[in-house]
Amino acid sequence: MNGAGCGSCHSAPGVWPEGEVGPSLDSFAQQTLIAGRLPNRADILADYVRNAPKYVPQSGMPAMPLTEEEARDVAAYLYTLGRR
Repeated sequence: MNGAGCGSCHSAPGVWPEGEVGPSLDSFAQQTLIAGRLPNRADILADYVRNAPKYVPQSGMPAMPLTEEEARDVAAYLYTLGRR
């Protein structure tokens, strides 16, 4: 997360800086939708964190320079946040 720059826009546990532009990721695992539109599934999430504009063109989230493996790692981390 830190290397990808997620903290520039989002706040998440253990990530610095704590951005305020994008939504908090503190309870991501409890969300049913990604970006309020997409099913919260690991395959979609990993691709979304690499190329959000492909899924939500008007999103403020840019495409991120992540490999597929890095994107899967980010998705796995997000699924640890706010688990019930």
